[in-house]
Amino acid sequence: MVCVFYFPEASIKTVKISGNPAIALDYDGNGPLVVFLHGIGGNRTNWADQIKSLSPYYRAAAWDARGYGASDDYSHELSFEDFCHDLARLLDYFETDQAHLCGLSMGGQIVQHFYRLYPQRVASMVLAATFTHWRAVLSDEALAHYLSLRETPLVTEGKSPAEMAPAAAKTILGPLATPRQREIVEKSMAALHKESFLKTLRAATAFEPELALESVTIPTMLIFSEFDNLCPADYGQSMASRIPRSRFEYVEGAGHLINIEKSKQFDTLLLDFLSGLDSETE
Repeated sequence: MVCVFYFPEASIKTVKISGNPAIALDYDGNGPLVVFLHGIGGNRTNWADQIKSLSPYYRAAAWDARGYGASDDYSHELSFEDFCHDLARLLDYFETDQAHLCGLSMGGQIVQHFYRLYPQRVASMVLAATFTHWRAVLSDEALAHYLSLRETPLVTEGKSPAEMAPAAAKTILGPLATPRQREIVEKSMAALHKESFLKTLRAATAFEPELALESVTIPTMLIFSEFDNLCPADYGQSMASRIPRSRFEYVEGAGHLINIEKSKQFDTLLLDFLSGLDSETE
């Protein structure tokens, strides 16, 4: 069993990778690169605990996807694959051919499609509370409700992301989430760039090309949880059953945002998975 220790945040660096658009990220540590990708309502700060836990052993980095956090907005409509090309730029910034990728929710969707486009650049995948495409986990009615909960306040009612955040956070956090965890999630949702978020909603939910999971040839771990109403654990198990060399982990007591709600358990699973890969190469 791997023990998790948290270290001071003072050494975490924030940089902005030039390009169109410029991409912001936090990172710390040295060694093999591990990149964390947030969900549709998040940003790089959602992965602060993971950077602290992994940086003594790896170079741990978390990005703001284009149009999120400190990353730049963009003028055109979003193609979902733009995220993948941005991620390739991030790997180039660190002058590495390969990275371990960990994505939650939409971040996991990006990881899968990055593997479709750049398979040689992915050392392993951790897919948390995610899906192959949105309609794999949501019926047309459920997807319409999901979109309405986010688009109606922002578009029809003219509200800001900060005004939308409490109601949206309530739908994805589990019943055991602490006030501090709610604060983290609401803060990241409040920081959403309104127009870029709406572009992402349209592009991500409509993007349906699916990675052929049976074709995956790299180590993959899937992490799902007890109280996730968006990405249920039985769906995660069905994904895992299709991926060779995959490992499935079930986290009790968490909702959709497993890395925030059960951060120590999540980090322990990550370190155990990655250290196992290190031992295979020795």
